[in-house]
Amino acid sequence: MAKSDQNQVLRALPIIVGGLAGVLLFVNRLLTPELTDSQARSDALGVILSAVLILTGLLWQQIQPRPPESVDLIGEEGFELEPTLPDAVKTELAWASHLLLTNTVTRSLIVWYNGRVLLRRGILPDKREVTPGPILQRVLEKQKPVYLVALKLYPGKVEFDYLPENTQGLICHPIGNQGVLILGANAPRSYTRQDENWIGAIADKLENTLSQWSKSVSDEQTNL
Repeated sequence: MAKSDQNQVLRALPIIVGGLAGVLLFVNRLLTPELTDSQARSDALGVILSAVLILTGLLWQQIQPRPPESVDLIGEEGFELEPTLPDAVKTELAWASHLLLTNTVTRSLIVWYNGRVLLRRGILPDKREVTPGPILQRVLEKQKPVYLVALKLYPGKVEFDYLPENTQGLICHPIGNQGVLILGANAPRSYTRQDENWIGAIADKLENTLSQWSKSVSDEQTNL
């Protein structure tokens, strides 16, 4: 049984036990031909305990939220790197994407930098081109990440047609002022604060590598 199913059973257990105890007390009361004072006191105590168990179960249902339901993303597993990149940059991108896919809820990942898609990895649709829409533009301008906890609720999701169409959650994190790290999850509200910090640290590391590479390319073009 999955962990989420075990939690669901535990949340329902006090309600089940309290309800069953209440029913048994009621049946016992009906089958008792002569009620004594001591039994009346015991029945009252039993009713109180059953009510407490049921109330506890109802509180658990609210206090312990159910984990978000995940879906199977629509697309094919893929790993694509810009072929003109130096080997060192390819290695850095491969390393970073592997860490994100294996240590967070990320299932689709894109690195867009200086107008080019440098990396696509995970579950991917057919479309490869990234056209920055309002959300990506805001990330670049404000230099702050955007976390869309439930992508289907946002009208702006149409700009992310280069991710699986049923992507549930999304993080766009700036890579300096020239690029964006785009992460898609298969469950809503699934990224934790620790995940966000982890993503930010990796984005900073990529920014250092990609800015040096971009500068070297510019210097080479200037010297030609």
